[in-house]
Amino acid sequence: MDLVVQSPDELLAAVPHVLGFKPEESIVLVPFRPGLPITRVDLPRTAADREQVWDALSGPYGRHAQPGARLAIICITEDRRSAELASQHLSNRLQDVGITTHIRLWSDGERWREFNTGQTGLQTLSTAERIAAATVLTGAAQPAASRESLAASMVGDREPIAQLLPAARAAAAASTPAAERDWALDRLEQFHADGHRLSDVDGARMLVAQETISTRDALWEDMSRENSTSHMAIWTDLTRRGPDEVRAAPASMLGFASWLHGDGAKAWCALDQVPVDRPYSMAAIVASALQNGIHPREWERYQTQMRDIAADLDESFVPKPPGQQRDIPGTQPVTDRPAPGR
Repeated sequence: MDLVVQSPDELLAAVPHVLGFKPEESIVLVPFRPGLPITRVDLPRTAADREQVWDALSGPYGRHAQPGARLAIICITEDRRSAELASQHLSNRLQDVGITTHIRLWSDGERWREFNTGQTGLQTLSTAERIAAATVLTGAAQPAASRESLAASMVGDREPIAQLLPAARAAAAASTPAAERDWALDRLEQFHADGHRLSDVDGARMLVAQETISTRDALWEDMSRENSTSHMAIWTDLTRRGPDEVRAAPASMLGFASWLHGDGAKAWCALDQVPVDRPYSMAAIVASALQNGIHPREWERYQTQMRDIAADLDESFVPKPPGQQRDIPGTQPVTDRPAPGR
């Protein structure tokens, strides 16, 4: 999504649309030109937490820094003092790698202050409505009310498919992997054409088919930036409906499609749906792309190498323990980081 903003009020109004949800108690880094990641992290409140934030961000930002690189640091919190300290610390560290912080902006949801200049102002409803209308014209979905509501949208009724899995596995055993792969590809093509939700029977068959890695990879290879929206739709639905034993594959597919589409927030929420006790190599690849700020357009260059090493990544992506939260990015190179100390 490309938005042109001309004031702090407009920049603050645009942040939820860039991230995909309304952030709270957060620092958001927004670059002024393509090349740097858009990143959200939980607001650090101690010196140790501020160092942890920089440790997490130094790799992607140092790697993508170019001469003249500039960004805005936006702090969204009622704690103005913590915002000022954290943004100044981050600004100093970014300067060390050649990135200038042009704006250090604080907001409590009603007021804003630009720390570099001391300028202050109010967030206005008219600006928020104008930015929202501009994003509608681009075809972008409106942001979720919170990260929690975005994550909740990936949880649905999983019992109907759970009851059908034994029969689906029996049918797959009586078939052949090649036949099941052909069926899965044909069913995916049908979904691309009509967008109709898979029945419970077809959903169970698709999830079981994905347990064969060659079938999953064939479905994965169908993905492109052009059809990523359709892939997001089918894998969102199957992640919502997939029981633990078969959810790692669709959640990882959703994570990849979301990253390819430039929706880092949804990508991380999808990876959070990988069951805790089921580390999964494809999830590791998606997490690596997010953490390293790889732009979706670079996928063709990276895909052979990343798939070749997938077998070595089984333990490098560990699903988050219950109660922990990952963070959020946007439509440029995407990176996302855990909250400090978690």
